[in-house]
Amino acid sequence: MTSQLLVTLALAVSNLFFNVKDYGAAGDGTTLDHEALNRAIVAASASGGGCVTVPAGTYLCGSIRLKSNVELHLQAGARIVAAPASMKAYDESEPFDFPEYQDGGHTYFHNSLIWADGEQNVSITGPGMIDGEGLTKRDTEQAGNVQGGSIGTGDKAIALKQCKNILIRDITIFRGGHFAIIVTGCERGTIDNVTIDTNRDGIDIDCCKYLTVSNTKVNTPTDDAIVLKSSYALKRPVLCEHILITNCLVTGYKLGTFLDGTYQPEKVNWVCGRIKLGTESNGGYRNITISNCTCMWSSGLAFEEVDQGRMENITVSNISMSHVHHYPIYITTGCRNRGPKEVTRNSSARDIYISNVVADDCDSLAGIIVTGMKGEPIRNVSLTDIRIQYRGGGQQVDNPYREQGTNYPEPRWAGPTPAYGLFARHVDGLTLRNVQFELQKPDERPEIVTDDVQNFTRE
Repeated sequence: MTSQLLVTLALAVSNLFFNVKDYGAAGDGTTLDHEALNRAIVAASASGGGCVTVPAGTYLCGSIRLKSNVELHLQAGARIVAAPASMKAYDESEPFDFPEYQDGGHTYFHNSLIWADGEQNVSITGPGMIDGEGLTKRDTEQAGNVQGGSIGTGDKAIALKQCKNILIRDITIFRGGHFAIIVTGCERGTIDNVTIDTNRDGIDIDCCKYLTVSNTKVNTPTDDAIVLKSSYALKRPVLCEHILITNCLVTGYKLGTFLDGTYQPEKVNWVCGRIKLGTESNGGYRNITISNCTCMWSSGLAFEEVDQGRMENITVSNISMSHVHHYPIYITTGCRNRGPKEVTRNSSARDIYISNVVADDCDSLAGIIVTGMKGEPIRNVSLTDIRIQYRGGGQQVDNPYREQGTNYPEPRWAGPTPAYGLFARHVDGLTLRNVQFELQKPDERPEIVTDDVQNFTRE
């Protein structure tokens, strides 16, 4: 190989890789490094794209702005640490017309540690870590990034809005703030082999289509693990559709103990470690597949359509659950209607198929719940090859179980279900095939209770 060719190859490689140390990053854990990372990202983008590499070291950062055709690669030993609010290192959150229709975490994006808005071909990869130590987990965002009276607070670890062709792979996120990862209005993307141990939501996928979450581990002791939503963040109802969640593990261990390997069960919170659709659901969910997942110390599976959208074509298979808080499977519609008041359609749900589920040590609070609304039943629900072991010990329920109505859809606040195994109300088309309920100790409630259920079959 000639020397000229070697020089040409070296120049080509140098034009593809942009080491943040060459752009002024110190990596000492005390110097603010986000502007150096942003300079490297701008240089890569201006060159038509490339890989911004973050070598081993600790990089104290405020907002990092991803751009099109850029991969942010955290090498082994690299750790990006979110700066505290006192350093005022985060971008201001953008203005928004309808903040009342969803939580602030779904409304504002630019006040995040790593964010992109309207970009394409963006990637965050590598075996390094993102530590959101300085991020808030409170939902107090306002336009201009005022949080609890302080300006400059970071909210989320990674926020991608209206981006196309996204990839998040191999990274670890610890203490991710309000959301460790939120993707809103994005098309075509993959989240793969990611590990998250965080103090609020793990992964939120909102108003997106053609996304896959695979081979990912999410520990969330105080909130949801993997969540699909359909908020009003895009200023109109947008379906979350064509989503695959597969080969994932969700847990509710005490914060940090998943990463350090001690796996300490956390006290039972109102919710933890679950896979969920909802609650923000203005557009709804369509063509969703969840398969081959394991849930430990989790609140189970929750599918909630309460904001006038539609939930349809949902398939769930091969789920293993152990130590289940509050309920194993929850399917509901309601009329919270958190959206523009001129919209008058009813929430609806149909064609939900759940199979090959095994769960042990399930809370006695509630069995499987399938509840629609009077005059708008949930249609065509199939439960096949399911074995649920409950703790038992429940007492007979004398008061009527509350209608969902405008209430926040959380079984804990509705109280014990009338049945220990399955309670269904306002359903048209409910089929149980090889569904078994077991008790660790006796329960005073019947196994199954139905109310206003048409076309019910148990085989």
